[in-house]
Amino acid sequence: MNALAKRFGIIAGKGRYPLELAHSARKAGVQWLGVLAFQGETSPAIEEQADAVEWVRVGQMQRMIDTFQRWSVAEAVMAGQITPGHLFRDVRPDWRMVKLMAGLKRRNAHTIFGAIAEDLAREGIRLVDSRRYMEETLATEGVMGRRKPTAEVVEDLRYGFEIAKEVSRLDIGQTVVVKNATVLAVEGFEGTDEAIRRGAALGRGRATVVKVSKPKHDARFDVPVVGLTTLEILKEGNIEALGLEAGLTIMLDRAEFLERADAMKLVVYGLGSGHV
Repeated sequence: MNALAKRFGIIAGKGRYPLELAHSARKAGVQWLGVLAFQGETSPAIEEQADAVEWVRVGQMQRMIDTFQRWSVAEAVMAGQITPGHLFRDVRPDWRMVKLMAGLKRRNAHTIFGAIAEDLAREGIRLVDSRRYMEETLATEGVMGRRKPTAEVVEDLRYGFEIAKEVSRLDIGQTVVVKNATVLAVEGFEGTDEAIRRGAALGRGRATVVKVSKPKHDARFDVPVVGLTTLEILKEGNIEALGLEAGLTIMLDRAEFLERADAMKLVVYGLGSGHV
């Protein structure tokens, strides 16, 4: 997972993830970094960390391939999300993307991104594990901050983990909000942040949020991510605990994340084979 590529590409969505990945790749020794950035999504700050940036619209598959080939990039990572609404309103698919979509019997994130990965591979561009160069940011098993969970919170973490795994298996979402062994919210198309808000409102505070990967996740584009924005929403909702699947969840700005979590007395707990 930590093999070094001299020339490396990032398909960059919104948020901090592409920026932190670019920084980590440089730190690891990547000599040349090219970024495909999406108009209206990717932070302009990515320009400061890349050797080359090509701004594209969602759906411009051929241009993405042509750009990576022009840059002689053979390995790339998908980092950062696209605003859900933009996937319907602002997509301008080229002929290649239209053909790709037409060949799918079921259109969801897994099938679409999987087809994109296969198409890129046919052109000599391999999508690699999204955790590449991000190993130091991954959630670890057990208590990650200063605050330890109560017995009641442990039960909610365990219950939330089981429910979230089942919900994600059904390809509905990867986050649930629970309290006293009751499911308050399940993530849908609206995303993690809105699911947390809904659950916090119903639970009137002190609920537990659990975020996991899909049981048969594809690490090239299906790795759960949390960051400081997530933490602010947890604070707004007076959330008691956050459970993250260990080894599979990226924690952006990890040190600052845990420092702030400690300040707001939030339990941050890594769930894995030995801690469920």
